[in-house]
Amino acid sequence: MQCNWTQPDWPSFRYDVGAVEPLEQRFLLSSGEILGAVCHVTSAERDRLRIELLSEEAMRTSAIEGEVLDRSSVQSSLRRQFGLSADSAPSRPREQGVAEMMVDVYLNYATPLTHDTLCRWHGMLLSHDRGLETIGSYRRHADAMQIVSGRIDQPTVHFEAPPSARVQGEMDVFVDWFNRTAPEGSAPLPALTRAALGHLWFESIHPFEDGNGRLGRALAEKILAQNIGQPSLIAVAYTIERDRKCYYDQLETHQKTLDVTGWLLWFAETILQAQQVTLTRVAFFISKAKFYAQFSNQLNDRQAKVIERMFREGPDGFKGGLSAENYIAMTGTSRATTTRDLQCLVEMGALSRTGERRHTRYWLVI
Repeated sequence: MQCNWTQPDWPSFRYDVGAVEPLEQRFLLSSGEILGAVCHVTSAERDRLRIELLSEEAMRTSAIEGEVLDRSSVQSSLRRQFGLSADSAPSRPREQGVAEMMVDVYLNYATPLTHDTLCRWHGMLLSHDRGLETIGSYRRHADAMQIVSGRIDQPTVHFEAPPSARVQGEMDVFVDWFNRTAPEGSAPLPALTRAALGHLWFESIHPFEDGNGRLGRALAEKILAQNIGQPSLIAVAYTIERDRKCYYDQLETHQKTLDVTGWLLWFAETILQAQQVTLTRVAFFISKAKFYAQFSNQLNDRQAKVIERMFREGPDGFKGGLSAENYIAMTGTSRATTTRDLQCLVEMGALSRTGERRHTRYWLVI
């Protein structure tokens, strides 16, 4: 199988610097916009915003690998990790592990990368998994490390990583490159170029028995944070998960060659999209805070429950809008009470109404 690491000049990636440069400039401008937007959030609100954005990233980076996490457990774990008051939601091992890793990446973004850092993240992420031979250290098994899909008896092999005996040497070179190309390193690289190369390189080595995708995306977050000089709240995993097939296709294509201009352009555009997602979510969070400041004292328990559920859907809200049937299902109340509650919300200006009769839908006014 043709793989990038089998080529004589590995890991000397080739790419068109000029093609990526305009995207690097856009990244810096958008980074300033995000920092400016967050400045409009109070300290207490900033804690809540951080929990919401990091929990979304934890959920999405796991979803890319086919894992479904419990949001309340993730958020409870994040609060504990940040030393904030936690609710009564259970902190399950899987959710606690990814939360620990996300917080470590966030708080220690500026520190140099080490083998211990990566192994610590791996231990956090997979301490619950009793089926792995090695947790918290690089893989050692003699079997080939392959990325496969399809039936067990007729698998499709998409990529084969270097054998385990080569991993330590490969990672020595990678870690050295990671730190040399940091903003204060001896050979600094622009943010998007460095993040794209670092992610592809790490995924090509595939140094751990499991969890490489989540760790590779964490490394991309660390790089972006180092290059902007601030902890990163960029919705990288959120954006990748929305089209994860394209993500995997791009990885497969560019793990067969050292000419990676196409990968850099795709990855850079994805990060720019992720920045816009973050800006939208920050604006939504600010609107949410203003909404509750205006209406929280006017809502009864049923209304408060439904409003909270609508906000949980994010900036896009309920697909197709909130219906009376949705309200009844969430509150267990009668149709007459539902009609009064919804009419009251419209009159106070908390919801807007569209359509008539069975086509009536309600939307948050933000």
